[in-house]
Amino acid sequence: MLPQKQAEEVMMSSLTQTVEREEGEEVKGDDNSHFSFKNFLWHGGSVYDAWFSCASNQVAQVLLTLPYSFSQLGMLSGIIFQVFYGLLGSWTAYLISILYIEYRSRKEKENVSFKNHVIQWFEVLEGLLGPCWKAIGLAFNCTFLLFGSVIQLIACASNIYYINDNLDKRTWTYIFGACCATTVFIPSFHNYRIWSFLGLGMTTYTAWYLTIAALVHGQVENVRHSGPAKLVLYFTGATNILYTFGGHAVTVEIMHAMWKPQKFKYIYLYATIYVFTLTLPSAIAVYWAFGDQLLDHSNAFSLLPRSGWRDTGVILMLIHQFITFGFACTPLYFVWEKVIGMHDTKSICLRALARLPVVIPIWFLAIIFPFFGPINSAVGALLVSFTVYIIPASAHMLTYRSASARQNAAEKLPCFIPNWTVMYVVNAFVVVWVLVVGFGFGGWASMANFIKQVDTFGLFAKCYQCTPKVLPSNHTLHH
Repeated sequence: MLPQKQAEEVMMSSLTQTVEREEGEEVKGDDNSHFSFKNFLWHGGSVYDAWFSCASNQVAQVLLTLPYSFSQLGMLSGIIFQVFYGLLGSWTAYLISILYIEYRSRKEKENVSFKNHVIQWFEVLEGLLGPCWKAIGLAFNCTFLLFGSVIQLIACASNIYYINDNLDKRTWTYIFGACCATTVFIPSFHNYRIWSFLGLGMTTYTAWYLTIAALVHGQVENVRHSGPAKLVLYFTGATNILYTFGGHAVTVEIMHAMWKPQKFKYIYLYATIYVFTLTLPSAIAVYWAFGDQLLDHSNAFSLLPRSGWRDTGVILMLIHQFITFGFACTPLYFVWEKVIGMHDTKSICLRALARLPVVIPIWFLAIIFPFFGPINSAVGALLVSFTVYIIPASAHMLTYRSASARQNAAEKLPCFIPNWTVMYVVNAFVVVWVLVVGFGFGGWASMANFIKQVDTFGLFAKCYQCTPKVLPSNHTLHH
């Protein structure tokens, strides 16, 4: 037992030294006068950077749709599902981090260098389980991140409309698509240090604005809290919360950006605990104030009276959605760079030019499906369920299915898991629950709701859920 423990320590020490050496080579040559300022803002890789990245990325525009989910689920179910899926998401993020460490430690033994190369989830799956798993991981991960980016564009148009309704939401989508395309100039997750910090501050402000504004506003007249009223709405709301805490499709890229990636294991859990302080109070307060009105208003901003505080929240969320768009798109940029052979290129301008084709389909899909709210649930059921819940749990079970793999694991079991049998039981529960409830019932409900939106508003809807503008009467014009 002692030799095994010593071997683990040597392995982790070797991994840390290799990562630090590669990171040191990246910044070598920078002038000392630039180090304190440039690296402070631009070059992140600490545990705190990873925490800010996870927390900021996890609670983006979905913060505005959680009251809508509460109106579908009811107050009690909404709270239970938030806590349950938050913990479930933290668990699978932990599994992904373990598999990354396992993959990287095996490659370190083979003297493989990852200088100028960002490890991604599908490469971890290929290295541990073979090419078939690579194809599965690549398909689900890329499709999820594609639609995750689409959702951010839709949210931008939905939010700005509440400040300036002179343009319809589709036109705003055109404008923000061009703005978000500038994320092609951000090289990697190392360079999101200041953005992650600012992004979390923006969502914190917005969450507490929603909470306080709803409480100050009070309950609307004859408010009703009838949820859950229909089974289809119940599972639609549940899958939106599944989507909320399934933002760890970029976990591997965030880990790779760390100087000591083996310290990531519990970061996602700590980030989730903080996110609870934002999502629970705001969703509870807004649902308490407006009740069933939220069933027809998927964006919480739409029911709160316009004020300087609300406009500030809208603007901050717009900036944050730009940041989250970059988070979701950056792994897609990496994949595209590897496909066309540009991933090792050091020129930021050349890489940015090569990345632009990735933005075009995202832009187009945001114009076709502008259904803010329902699209979250559809993506959650059909893509998030597999990408960040079923595949990581299944991959972990298969990676350590042999006794030798368990004995030589790069990371030992966590202190709260007594043995491998319990580990397999927990992972099997995750797979079965998400497959049946998330993908099965959730897929049925979210697609039924999504199809209803298409039938009601049509594809390429010019202004989804916009209140019709009242034209002045003939008497008013004459007067």
